[in-house]
Formats: sequence, structure tokens, C-alpha cells
Amino acid sequence: MSGPTATGPTSVSTHILDTSRGLPAHGVALTCSVRAAEGDWTAHGTSATDADGRCKDLPPLPDGTTHVRLEFATEAYFTAPSTTTSSAEEQQDAPRVRDSGAFFPEVAITFAVKPGEHYHVPLLLNPFGYSVYRGS
Repeated sequence: MSGPTATGPTSVSTHILDTSRGLPAHGVALTCSVRAAEGDWTAHGTSATDADGRCKDLPPLPDGTTHVRLEFATEAYFTAPSTTTSSAEEQQDAPRVRDSGAFFPEVAITFAVKPGEHYHVPLLLNPFGYSVYRGS
């Protein structure tokens, strides 16, 4: 792996909020892959979200990286017994059982990066949808 650029290393962090529960999504496995312009994807690191739904331990990106892909293993999270109901769901008329476990068994986010910048990519997740944005 090459050293940091003159402006510092390029880095990525993420966190997941389960919007159906209003809580951080703990224990979601993720894989980070990188590529240079028009190159092939290369696995770069793996991790899982902590109790606060955050993943801050991904390694700095190699020099020359132009694109990053974060792949989240959401099916295991949604089918785990601790995520099947919440106090918010119990207070609503929403179905108590998630019919398919996870409509999106995985979420892949691909984004462009520039040398020396930090990219924080939050994932807002629920059993039937998700959204992402560049955070700070």
C-alpha cells in the first residue's frame, strides 16, 4: 500500500441508522472495495458497525483510488431476533412481522473520491428502503 498523499490520507467512515426503530444498526457487516480509474475492484477492508451504528476502523485508501464501494450485509441484520420488533412498532398499527426478513438483502453504495479528503457516508435503513448521503 502506498503512503498518504501530500494533503493527507483519503479515508472513509460510515454509520447506519435503522429508521424503522429509530436506533443505530449494531453489528452490520460491511466490505469496502476500491478501484482506480477504469481499473478492477479490489477488496480493501471489512468491518462491522459498533453499538452506535458506526464503522470508523476502515483503513486509509490506497493512492490512486478514484471509486469506493461499501457493501452492507443487511439481511443478517434484519433477520436477527433483536431487530424484529421495537417499542415504536408495538405502539403503532404497523405489521409486527417483517414478511420477507429483508427486501434488500444487501446494500451497495458506490461513490467517487478525491485524494486527501475524508468521506463519511451515512446509511438510513429500514426493511423496505434506504437512502445515503455524504455526511461530515
